[in-house]
Amino acid sequence: MPELRQLIWQVVAMIPEGKVATYGQIARLIGFPRHSRMVGTTLRRLPSDTRLPWFRVVNASLRISQRGGGEARQRALLEAENVTFIGNRIPAAYRWEADA
Repeated sequence: MPELRQLIWQVVAMIPEGKVATYGQIARLIGFPRHSRMVGTTLRRLPSDTRLPWFRVVNASLRISQRGGGEARQRALLEAENVTFIGNRIPAAYRWEADA
């Protein structure tokens, strides 16, 4: 599904600095609302030196998904963009409201 991956990359690239989107939101925006896991898989497979802002994508609870490492890096990258956390959750004010 190379075309689907391309769509995911394009939408993730549109997330503005200081905002986050959910896996499900990305899936809906590309027209595949039941493919949120595909979004996660696609982002997990990015090369480590990617310039795509993968770290701006979080789970439906506006939390960083646990995936066996990398969570601290993702949080640090978000905090560097002035995204704040309440415990482990990102306040809804940081959610990107995309024009579908």
